[in-house]
Amino acid sequence: MKIGILKETFPGERRVALIPALLPNVSKAGLEALIEAGAGEAAGFPDAAYREQGAQIAGDRAEALGGADILLQVRTLGANPEAGRADLERMRSGQIVIGHAEPLSAGGEIQALADAGLTLFAMELMPRITRAQSMDVLSSMATISGYKAVLLAAEALPRMFPLMMTAAGTLSAARVLIVGAGVAGLQAIATARRLGAVVEAYDVRPVVKEQVESLGAKFVELDLETEAAEGAGGYAKAQDEDFYKRQQEAMGKVVAGNDVVITTAAIPGRKAPILVTADMVAGMAPGSVIVDLAAERGGNCERTRPGETVVEGGVTILGPVNLPSTVPYHASQMYARNLVTFLTHLVKDGSLEIDMEDEITRGALVARDGQIIQPMVREALGLTPPEAQKGEST
Repeated sequence: MKIGILKETFPGERRVALIPALLPNVSKAGLEALIEAGAGEAAGFPDAAYREQGAQIAGDRAEALGGADILLQVRTLGANPEAGRADLERMRSGQIVIGHAEPLSAGGEIQALADAGLTLFAMELMPRITRAQSMDVLSSMATISGYKAVLLAAEALPRMFPLMMTAAGTLSAARVLIVGAGVAGLQAIATARRLGAVVEAYDVRPVVKEQVESLGAKFVELDLETEAAEGAGGYAKAQDEDFYKRQQEAMGKVVAGNDVVITTAAIPGRKAPILVTADMVAGMAPGSVIVDLAAERGGNCERTRPGETVVEGGVTILGPVNLPSTVPYHASQMYARNLVTFLTHLVKDGSLEIDMEDEITRGALVARDGQIIQPMVREALGLTPPEAQKGEST
C-alpha cells in the first residue's frame, strides 16, 4: 500500500503530516510513501530529505492523490472547507484519509467525504486512554500553543517578565494569570515561570491544583460549587449559564490584578465559554495583555476577534489562530509522530485493518462505506445511531 502526503492548502498552514525521519517507520510497516513536491518545505523539510529516506516525490498533486491508498494530512476537508473541496473530486471511493477533520462541527464536509466513499479517521477524536497517549494530536498541538501564547504575551506587554535588580533600580516581575489548566495551560504556566513571571492559574477542575502548584504557580480558588467539572477524556465539562455568570463575577478581581491573562478554555465541538467580560477588560490596567487561545471557537474574552489584535482601553487582546503552524518544524515533528504511531497501529503486514473491537480504532473512525458511523459525530449532526460494524482488513 502507498501513503500519500499532500502540501497543505489551508491559508497560512505550514505544517506537514509526515517528516523524513519517520519514513523508516513507514517502510518497516510495509508501506511506501508518495510525497507531493514541496509538501514539507514550509516546515523546513525539503524534498531531498524525503528522497534520502526512500520516498517517491510525485510530479504534481493529482499524482499524489491518485497514487495513494492512504492519505495523511494535517487538515482534511473538514478542517479545510474551502481549499479542500478541490481535492475531493480527485479522490476515489475506498481511499483512507487520516488527519485533523473538525468532525463535530464540519457536518457538511464530513458528509461529503462519506458520500464520496472515503474512509475517514479524525485524529482529534483519539480516545484519551493510556494506550493512545502517543497518538494524541490535541495534546501535542496544545503544548505548542501554550508555549507560543506566552511568547506573544511577552512581546506585547510593555514590561519585562522577570524580577530584575539593576543599577537603575528594581524591576518587579510581571503577573500572569492562566485560565484553564489543561495541556496548553500547563505549558503556558511552565513557560511563563521560566521567563520569570509570577504566575497563578484557575481551572474549574480542583483536581488539577497539584499539577499547577508543581510548576511553581498559585492555584486560584473561587469557591464555586459545581458537579462533574471534568468530562470524558479529562476535558473540562461545559457548565450551565448560571455557573459561568457566578464564575465571571468571582474572576473580576483576579483578572484586574494581573498584567497578562492567557485563556485556554475550549469545549470540543462547542463555542468557547465567555470567561473574561468587557467589564473585566475595562478593569485591567492600561498596557495589560490578554491572549485568547480559544479564539478559533469564538474566544473566552468577550472582546476577542479571531485572528486579530484589539486594543481597548489600553488593554491589548490577541486572538491568535492556528498557533502550531507558527512553529512548523517542531509542530510537524510532533504531529507526524502521533500520526505514524496511529498508522502503524492500524497496519498489519502491509495491510490496513479496521478492528471495530479496538477502542482506539473505533473512537477515531468517522466515516466508512458511505456512512458516518462515529457515535459522537452522528449525535452532533442529528443522525440516528449507526448499525453495528464488523472488523475487516483493507
